[in-house]
Amino acid sequence: MKQYTADKIRNVAIVGHGGSGKTMLVEHVLYTAGAIDRVGSVDAGNTQSDYDSLEIRRKISLSASVVPLEWHGCKINLIDVPGYPDFIGDLHSVARVVESMIIVCEAKRDIDVGFELAYEVAQQHGLATCIFVNKLERDNADFDGLMDSLHQLFGRKVVNTQIPIGHQAAFSGVLDLLNMKVYKGKDRGVDIEEVPSGYSEQASERREKMMDAAAEGDDDLALKYLEGEQLTEEEIEHGLLVGIETGRVIPVLVGSAMSGIGVATLLDRICGELPSPVDVPKVYEDKPLSPDPDGPLAAFVFKTTADPFVGKINYVRVFSGQLKVDQTVLNVNRDTSERLHNLFHPHGKGQEPAQGVVAGDIGAIAKLADTHTGDTLSTSKDRIKLDPISFPDPIYRIAIRPATKADEDKLGNALQRLLEEDPTFQHTRDAATHQEILEGMGDIHLDTVIEKLKAKFGVSVLTEEARVPYRETFKGTAKAQGRHKRQTGGKGQFGDCWIELEPLERGSGFVFDNKVVGGAIPKNYIPAIEKGIREAMDHGLVAGYPAIDFKVTVYDGSYHDVDSNEAAFKMAGAIALRAAAEKAQAIILEPQMGVEVDVPDECVGDVVGDLNGRRGRLQGMDPVSAGKTRVRATVPMATMMRYALDLRSITKGRGRFKQTVSHYEEMPYPEQQTLVAEYVKTRAAHESEH
Repeated sequence: MKQYTADKIRNVAIVGHGGSGKTMLVEHVLYTAGAIDRVGSVDAGNTQSDYDSLEIRRKISLSASVVPLEWHGCKINLIDVPGYPDFIGDLHSVARVVESMIIVCEAKRDIDVGFELAYEVAQQHGLATCIFVNKLERDNADFDGLMDSLHQLFGRKVVNTQIPIGHQAAFSGVLDLLNMKVYKGKDRGVDIEEVPSGYSEQASERREKMMDAAAEGDDDLALKYLEGEQLTEEEIEHGLLVGIETGRVIPVLVGSAMSGIGVATLLDRICGELPSPVDVPKVYEDKPLSPDPDGPLAAFVFKTTADPFVGKINYVRVFSGQLKVDQTVLNVNRDTSERLHNLFHPHGKGQEPAQGVVAGDIGAIAKLADTHTGDTLSTSKDRIKLDPISFPDPIYRIAIRPATKADEDKLGNALQRLLEEDPTFQHTRDAATHQEILEGMGDIHLDTVIEKLKAKFGVSVLTEEARVPYRETFKGTAKAQGRHKRQTGGKGQFGDCWIELEPLERGSGFVFDNKVVGGAIPKNYIPAIEKGIREAMDHGLVAGYPAIDFKVTVYDGSYHDVDSNEAAFKMAGAIALRAAAEKAQAIILEPQMGVEVDVPDECVGDVVGDLNGRRGRLQGMDPVSAGKTRVRATVPMATMMRYALDLRSITKGRGRFKQTVSHYEEMPYPEQQTLVAEYVKTRAAHESEH
């Protein structure tokens, strides 16, 4: 593939709801453009953009895939983006490096949640947006119903530039309103016909609305149009381009991703009406960053893949300047130099070696030492640093443990490799619950992480429910003695201390104070008492959870000149704390989550009722956009473990939430007793085994 200048490049994301037909649309686009010799199939597992073994097995896209093609003097970088909400991270990544999004949707009245999500992200990034109506050949296809729904959502912005010829099983072609021609046939075998008489009135009416939208994008066109003159094809196309760039126009195209009808005209519209990198340059420090190959270098890493054989591959969009083989660049985020030995253009599952990647284009680099998603590659002279990608926080968590000792040895490195390629996935070690925690965007997301551990790195893990990091504390004060005495025939052990325990305010932590006077306990043994108390509180006193928010004062005790030592006083401190805990009204605290849930207005009642059922306390409700409300509440973490899945069910996928740990507060007494009973039972079973 030859090198193109930025004005001849189109970077386009193919987005939409899972199952809307994005991957098959990409197949037919590639075939129509002559980039592949035959059309693959999702069911057969031989498509260009879904090539990973997990994608083939699951028959869904799990990762964004770049597939370039050439059409009428343009290079089009299509990026097939997963449609399931669990993989929303790729949608945010890709939105940073394209100028436009084509949202694929089914020809039905109801708008899918994936459509809404893609449109929101496009709006956040100021991207030109186009709608491709798919599956018009289906028995239940309802093009007019869909258009009604789109107009209700977006008003006059939604403009037909094409209409379908035939209905459902009779769908046979596309009437292009730009040149008033009908395109029959599919892929490379397209016949051009005149408008059938039965469509003349409808076509004229919708073309008039298209010209209205085109004229609004340009003052000269508006003046000409208002004076009653007809606009030429070139003028309409220019007006639409301006309107699409500025977000005033959302064109609607039609076709079938299964048969290939409408694909050739889609390619024409991409080249003619969607913006190039020159039309909408990246803004850096409030100034346009021109896609000039001779300008300062700014290459942004938007995706990373980890391959156990090839190694790490970083996908980059060059916004200015150019990358060249064997060039040394600066990773501005990490202030480290990188040598570009392996530069290429990605082609889905394949790759084409490249000597350079110019401004406006997308490429990939293999085997960089320390470069990650969100980093900017520049030069020590230019030092341009673009903003990192803002990813949503994880909303679903599980615990894992290695299946065997061999898996345990490999787990850490394998997880690190997966963390590099998926910023919406997080791994932590919970010291309180002694669990390895995986966090992600949903159950499917974490299922695929676990499958990748096995498929890519040969690591098997077992899953279990993530435990809640409860805490223990005290409501009352108490004094107690800790006395440890052991005589074994030679030198013995002796430590004796008196402590006072008192509760502190939430968030105060642990305070230790020494008020021993008169040498009752030598000063060098006081740290040992504190150490024994700290170890005892970390292991829990009534239910096995760390104790917090209390003060211990050691005020008296005794020692033996020969038998006393640090180990004895450490044991005495632990005994004293456990004795005081029995008198000081020990209680269990549970973490409370600050939760914000954005839901359609019609779901607010169901969502609030569900949160109440989780022992949540409503904090307020605020409108966030037309038809959507934000519900704010404080909810115990223990009841939120599967909330991502439950909210999806309650709102049919349209609800979204985020949560953060807010504070700890006392757990209801019945739930406390349940935890204490479970701990006593577990400890008794453990002691009987030993």
